[in-house]
Amino acid sequence: MRRERVVVLALDGVYPFELGIPSRILGAADGRYEVLTCSVDGGPVRTNADFGVTVEHGPEILATAGTVVIAPVAPDRLTDEVPGEVLAALALIRPGTRIVSICTGAFVLAAAGLLDGRRATTHWQVADRFRRMFPLVDLDPDVLFVDDHPFLTSAGAASGVDICLHLVRKDHGSRLANSVARRCVVPPFRDGGQAQYIEQPVPEQGAASTAATRAWILERLGEPLTLADLAGHARMSRRTFARRFQDEVGLSPGRWLIQQRVARARHLLESSDLTVDQIAGRVGFATGASLRQHLHAAIGVSPQAYRRTFQTAR
Repeated sequence: MRRERVVVLALDGVYPFELGIPSRILGAADGRYEVLTCSVDGGPVRTNADFGVTVEHGPEILATAGTVVIAPVAPDRLTDEVPGEVLAALALIRPGTRIVSICTGAFVLAAAGLLDGRRATTHWQVADRFRRMFPLVDLDPDVLFVDDHPFLTSAGAASGVDICLHLVRKDHGSRLANSVARRCVVPPFRDGGQAQYIEQPVPEQGAASTAATRAWILERLGEPLTLADLAGHARMSRRTFARRFQDEVGLSPGRWLIQQRVARARHLLESSDLTVDQIAGRVGFATGASLRQHLHAAIGVSPQAYRRTFQTAR
């Protein structure tokens, strides 16, 4: 069994919760990963909380990593220039190594010039600042994570869990990723294109929610569903339903429905031998061509290429 070494770089001002995510998630993947933590000088690291952390390794282990994770730091530590010792540490990473950032870790990669001309994301609250500092980066602040191989960037705290599960799914298939999610009691799959910021994730007291209708939809993805069907199930006008859905989910009903159909199609491509046309019918796309179009728009690959990736992982 191939065991990949993942090295997490902890910088001064690091968020303790996010620092521990790779070890917790990847460490639950049946021994597929060895997760180590280092600092730029091998010494203790100050966190943004009222305690520091002691790490066991210096920057030299970055040269041995298959994947490097840049843990996030507090916003007051962010600059448009990388300190010399951090640059020296990054220079130890071998060409072609997969590099992942969580939250504000993207600032470190961007300041080092590694994201120029690439698509990336970071926490929505610092997106405007990121754009001003790094205009050459194609920033998308509305998504949970971006996979622009070999660089992967993610948004706030929980999206660090999402991107680590994405690594497991990409490397070893959805069955292991789902097992890891169950062990860690976290959602097994949140698509990278899901909205970061949701205006009203919990309905106001006394207000009707669209949650029951969303559950109803997921049981009927293969059926032709219209906005009128959804609003009728929720017992709302179409206008009220669309507005409340957007407030609660962060997406329009139509976009969310397509996203769920694509997610279901991805699961079937990973776990079954159904043809593309059969999968399209099961998830509510009229034709295989429609599935190909939506899958390519979501993740940039064809159904056949996606399936090959996960058949290899299985």
